Amino acid sequence: MPRPKKISMQTIADKLGISRNAVSLALANKKGIGEELKQLIIQTALEVGYPLDAGQSSVRAPILVLVPERIMSHEDHEHLLFYHDLIWGLDRQLQEEGYSAVIMRISIDQERELILPELVIHMEYQGIIAFGILEKDYIVKVQQTLTKPMLLFDSYYREIDAPAVTSANIEGASEAVQLLIEAGHRRIGCIAPVNLTTSHEERWFGYTKAMLQHKLQPDFTLCLLESEGFGETQEELVAYCDRFAEGEYPSAVFCGNDRIALLLMKELEKRGVNVPGEVSVIGFDGLAMSAESNPPLTTMAVNKKALCTAAVEVLGQMLKHPEYPAVRCSTAPDLRMGGTIQANN
Repeated sequence: MPRPKKISMQTIADKLGISRNAVSLALANKKGIGEELKQLIIQTALEVGYPLDAGQSSVRAPILVLVPERIMSHEDHEHLLFYHDLIWGLDRQLQEEGYSAVIMRISIDQERELILPELVIHMEYQGIIAFGILEKDYIVKVQQTLTKPMLLFDSYYREIDAPAVTSANIEGASEAVQLLIEAGHRRIGCIAPVNLTTSHEERWFGYTKAMLQHKLQPDFTLCLLESEGFGETQEELVAYCDRFAEGEYPSAVFCGNDRIALLLMKELEKRGVNVPGEVSVIGFDGLAMSAESNPPLTTMAVNKKALCTAAVEVLGQMLKHPEYPAVRCSTAPDLRMGGTIQANN
């Protein structure tokens, strides 16, 4: 009778098609190997019966964070930094609460063709965070295919029955427009492509809410509410500004995010329109570059720390209670005054 083959680190390495050294690093919990691969190696070790010590075998299954490649490789570096802070802030908050995070980048092709990361099939995990603006059909695919609790983070779709944590977009936008109204502005425009994200949609709602509360009818000739895509913003702003003859611009514009606001300011500058002397501008997000613009942009800054804290708290409740309802938690943004708002007498 043949002797049973000894289960070794090489057994795990051969099964995964990796080096024995990588297995050794993972099982010793040493640096030099990614968290995704480490978790996969530990899971494989359990499956093949490799003897693990108490610390290794009790490794807590991680949280999968699905991040669309679009927001991490987007041509506007301002949002790259914004999302970078959010991703690592979320990772840090998860660690503080005793979780580990496996951050998986979802390529544009995977997102378009509804392909899940291959590692998802092979590894154990506790829950999922759908980060940022993943396409609705992709989130539905994740929800239908994977059985673990899923939290939507920083964006959501009303049609998807899942808990979500976002910024308080309606309230923040309403506060921003209220600031413009208090400064004497009445011809207030809004640039927020509502067809792209629920965040822009809600910020448009907030704009409308503030206007109507002051008996001001939103003027659609002063607004830009649809976009062909994130890469078309500059050309669309050129067309928006082309609508107005000299002296006919809105006296103020609320922009659905800081990127739009900063691009609008540049376009107005090219046309010799002074900000805030002729047009006051306010944005939303709190990008680092907003404080560095000339003049510094007034913005409703997303409270990234509060957003990450809320996400981990909600996720914790979801893991403890399988029937946790599809609630939505929102965190208030903070007003950061810059020099782009002037009283309109």
